[in-house]
Amino acid sequence: MIGLMGRVTGTVGPGLVGKVIVRGARRRRAPLAHPATGSDRIERGTVVMVVEYQPPRTVYVQAAYGS
Repeated sequence: MIGLMGRVTGTVGPGLVGKVIVRGARRRRAPLAHPATGSDRIERGTVVMVVEYQPPRTVYVQAAYGS
């Protein structure tokens, strides 16, 4: 799952458990998301990249494309 791109569907930020939709290998997943750096706040609709994966459904993300 690391390196896959997704879109935030529920705000990701400090003290928040957000959600993202990640597409890969013909499947869509909706894991719980946390910011890769503890102080980032990533708003709904932002394109993100998964930088860490903790099974079964937790990801750490960062904004992609300098967003």
